[in-house]
Order: sequence, then C-alpha cells, then structure tokens
Amino acid sequence: MSEERAILSGNEAIARGVWEAGVKLAAGYPGTPSTEILENVKNYSDIYSEWTPNEKVALEVGIGSSIAGARTLVTMKHVGINVAADPLFTFSYTGVNGGLILVSADDPSMHSSQNEQDNRNYAKFAKIPAIEASDSQECKDFVAIALDISEKFDTPVLYRTTTRTSHSKSIVTLGERKEQPGEVKLEKNMPKYTMLPVSAKRRHPLVEERILKLKEFAETTELNRVEMGDTKVGIITNGISYQYVKEALPNASVLKLGLTYPLPENKIKDFAGKVDELFIIEEGDAFFEDQITVMGVDIAHGKDLFPLEGEFSAAFIKAQVEGVTVAIKDAAADLPGRPPAFCPGCSHRGIFTILKKLKVFVSGDIGCYTLGALPPISAMHACVCMGASISMGHGMAKAIGSSDEMDQKVVSVIGDSTFFHSGMTSLLNSIYNKSNSVAMILDNRTTGMTGGQENPGSGKTLGGEDAIAADIPALVKAFGIKNVIKIDPYDLKDIEDKMKIALASDEMTVVVVEAPCVLRYRISHPAYTVDRDKCTGCKQCLKVSCNALSLEEDGDDKFVVIDPNMCAGCGVCAQVCKFDAIGEGK
Repeated sequence: MSEERAILSGNEAIARGVWEAGVKLAAGYPGTPSTEILENVKNYSDIYSEWTPNEKVALEVGIGSSIAGARTLVTMKHVGINVAADPLFTFSYTGVNGGLILVSADDPSMHSSQNEQDNRNYAKFAKIPAIEASDSQECKDFVAIALDISEKFDTPVLYRTTTRTSHSKSIVTLGERKEQPGEVKLEKNMPKYTMLPVSAKRRHPLVEERILKLKEFAETTELNRVEMGDTKVGIITNGISYQYVKEALPNASVLKLGLTYPLPENKIKDFAGKVDELFIIEEGDAFFEDQITVMGVDIAHGKDLFPLEGEFSAAFIKAQVEGVTVAIKDAAADLPGRPPAFCPGCSHRGIFTILKKLKVFVSGDIGCYTLGALPPISAMHACVCMGASISMGHGMAKAIGSSDEMDQKVVSVIGDSTFFHSGMTSLLNSIYNKSNSVAMILDNRTTGMTGGQENPGSGKTLGGEDAIAADIPALVKAFGIKNVIKIDPYDLKDIEDKMKIALASDEMTVVVVEAPCVLRYRISHPAYTVDRDKCTGCKQCLKVSCNALSLEEDGDDKFVVIDPNMCAGCGVCAQVCKFDAIGEGK
C-alpha cells in the first residue's frame, strides 16, 4: 500500500499534524502568518475550533481544554503572544493535563507586522520548551512530538514558525489520526491549577526542575541532529535558516536545532570541537549565540555577519560564510513600487478623505484602515498596537486639553474586530475618566486585514454556524456614552457634517461607521466613468487613492480614466470632482 502524500504549506501541514495527533480543541486569533492554520483545522470534523476575540482569550480557552484533559492547539502571530503573556507565564507553573502547543508565527522582515520580535525569548522567559520546524514535513511531524513533550514534562510548548515556513510549500507524507487514550473529564486538583501564592510557591521549584530535565532531553532528542560533512566549517542553525544553509553550503557540517530551548550544551560543545570554524546562523536575535558564548564555546562568526534584522537567503549566507560581505536584499527590491492601498469601493476611503480635509490628528489602530497613513491620503498619525487608538486618543486629549484648533483635536479610529479584541476596555476607560475625545469605530463586519475572518460582530463562527452579531452601538451605549453617531461612509457631506458635530462636543462621542467589507462580501455597483471633455486632469480624484483610477496623457492633454473591471461603484471619486466629470455611466 503506497503512502499518501500531498503538497502543503507549513500552516496546512500543522493543521494536518494537529488532526493526526488527536487534538480535540483549537483556538486562536487571526494574524499573518498564522491565520491559515485554523482555517484548515476547521475542515477536520474531529476537532472543535474557534476564533476568539483576542489572543489572551484564545490561550485561556486552550488552558481550560488542557486542564480537562484534551490535546489542544492555540495559534497566533508573534505579537499575539504579547497579549497572551499573562496566562502563559502562570500556565507554565500549573502545567498541563492534556498536551498544549502554542503556535507563535514570527514575521522576520515584517511583511505584515508592526515589529520584528523574536519569540524564542518567550520560551526562555516563561521557562517552557520551544520547537521549530524547517519544512512542511517537519511542521506536521513536530506537532505530535511537541504534544508528547508537553504531556511528558507537564508543560505548554511554544511552537515557533516564521513567515517562510508558514507559507512555503513542500511534499508531506500523510498519516492517520491517533486518538488519545482515556476520556476527557474534569478532575479537581487545587494545588496544581489554582495559583494562589501558596500553590505557586510549590510549583515554581517544579518549573526549575523541569527545565533541567528538558536540558537532558535536548541532548538525545532527534529534534536536534548533527549532519557531519566538511569539518572546516561548522554551522549551528534552525528553522528556515537550515534550508538556506543546506542550499548554500551543502558540504558543511551542521547542527540543526529543532528543540531551540533549552539548548543541548554537551551536544553543542562536542560539535564545536569537531569543526575548525563555528558559525551561528539564526534569523532574529542572537538567541543561540548569547547562550553558546556563555557556555564558553569559541564562535568564529555570528551576528557580526548575520544581522538582527530581516530574513536571510541562501545567496546571502553563502556570501557571508565565504567572506564576501553583502547586504540583505529584499526579494522584491528590483520590482516596480506597488504601495498597498484600500480596495476599490472600500468604505474606509471616504472616511479618511474627510479626516484629512478636517486636518484632525488621527490616532490609529491595527487593520486595513492603517493604510490611511500612506500617501496620498496621509491621514493617520500614530499607530502602536491592537486596541491602542482609543487609549492613546484619550491620553492625547487629556494632555492637550480643550482647543479650538482642528489640528489639535483627536479622532481615534478602530475597526470592529480590533474593538472586540482590546478596544472595548480602552473605550470604557475613556468614558470612566470623563474623556471628551472622539472615537470612530469602522464596522465592516469582518476581520478584514487577515483575509476576512469571522468575528463576534459578523454573525458567524469559524465553522460557519450562525452566531450572535454583537451590536456595537448598543455596547457603546451600555458603557454610558450618550453621544453615538452613525455615519454613511460613502456620503462625504454626511461624514463631514457629523464629524464637525462630534468634534464640537465637550463630551465623549463615538462615531459608528457601518458598511460591510466590499471584498469579503463581494459588493459591487455599476462602474463609474469619466467624461473626458469635462476632466481637466487636476488629479483631485486621485487623492482618494483608488486603484481603479489612473492618469493618462494624450499629447498635452491629461485626463483620468476609470478601469471598469476594478471600479466597485462607490462614488467617492465623483464627490471630490469639482467639474462634474465623473459619474455612473457618464
């Protein structure tokens, strides 16, 4: 009987591995590059899966599942661990019942992230093991290994991926599902799972003892393997960097680390003693290098050649090892510039067009609407993390005080999914502390930036079942906010008039913009056209930053054209045209 094989991305392979390993519950919050894991897990009927409002809640749901005895998966992107850190650090103390792996999908080079943090540090900080795969086969296989480690050592396991391992595809040999023995049921064990100080004091020594046992395990596990070749060059590496090393230097001796915390000290020293020059090649922080230096191992080169920032490549590694110093080059560096922009018909476009016109300071948040910061719109002026816009706006308003100058007035902009994630507590703080700021909630009924996932306001679960659709205006009013204004994002005059009212108020005002995502819900109206005889080529319409519009030249004549295949018929461009040159069917 031949083995079944498939070409899978790393994320698809993890989902398959989760099914094969007998996982019963999976929870997470969408975020690139992790999103596709749960989107594939939902297709396995043996596993209950859900999107949660934020990463902290996802891990807490997972902890409950683990305590009940079920094998569990929790997924998020790297910055999500920051949100989930509170339960993670205490869960390290309680340990597991059913095995639990926490996927941290890191994003070297920040393809879709606000920072480039290396979450191997979380494993060291929380004193839990970290595992990293280097291709799709390992992504699948390491899931079962990680769950075995979780249960054997009574610990959550950090399962770290990066953008390349998440999204690259390779051949995977598939297996069958192995149900775990024993039933899932609750058993009361207060000293283990209730972290009062008296219990935590007893658990902490067990955590330290666990790390020592894991260090011993690291010496013998097949996750860490030596591939001896030419002993002139020895390389210690991990994850996708291993693939680059094997392509660039196929004859070099390599110590591939799959269990990346804690490190196998004896194995590292033995390997180092067999090679002439030792290189540490790791994307991100000097995580290995710092620890191996403390071991007293002589390292020829590490972060002096392989920087803290960005992704590596086979060509870059080969050049650095062979002594030809080159800079890391973006794979798209030679391609024409193509800055991201709102989709044609996006309901955010009109909002930011007016916010720019009003010259207010926009305190922004994480979502598609963050694109409002880019030219030619250039109407977002601060953005830090999920849910921070309202809190920052409140702080700005308190610091500035009352002002009649429009550029000293603050509008906090946040999306619906981000509002559910961590914006609600920020809004509650603002009204509790008598803010007079303006918060704008862009409710497009989806988690747009990560691909249109469901959220508590969409009316559907991850599995497509009907669910409650949270009523944002009702929630806001329940907080005690009296001034709640609804705005039509496609009527520029309506936006401007109502925003002036909101900005003039001396009380907290919430503006709710209700319009479904045109991409997620496939919304389109008849395309607009340009009357060439009326168009002066003034470019005013191009300032709304729609990809359907472009400027063409015919001799000295300049005019705008609209691509009917892209235009969604929102009409925003027509409203900013001073010459009535744009209209439906004109």
